[in-house]
Amino acid sequence: MSTEINNEQENEREKIAMIAMQIVIHAGDARNLIMEALDEISEFKFAEAEIKLKEAQEKIREAHIYQTEVIQAEASGKVFSYSLLFSHAQDTVMTICTELNMAKKLCGMFKKLDKRFAKLESQGE
Repeated sequence: MSTEINNEQENEREKIAMIAMQIVIHAGDARNLIMEALDEISEFKFAEAEIKLKEAQEKIREAHIYQTEVIQAEASGKVFSYSLLFSHAQDTVMTICTELNMAKKLCGMFKKLDKRFAKLESQGE
């Protein structure tokens, strides 16, 4: 019986580790897309930046699907042992969500500035 419990616990740890890695992978992909979007914003290529930000949002959504699976299981009464990797994954998603929100805000701000500059330039002609 003891071996059976140990195997079950090990399987759960492996499952949580695999889920955590999926979260980190999708969140990392989102971060890369956000950085590409910021590069596009710096070049005033807003349409391209917005495409990258939408792709990043989708990657975050995919990470959240994995995260939600574990949270719902725990809310239903499943008990998981603490996982540093899962905590890291949650922290990574939260951080990259903040980066995504900031990049979206920057894109909007730069678009407004670009319009103002264009208006000022057209007045000078």
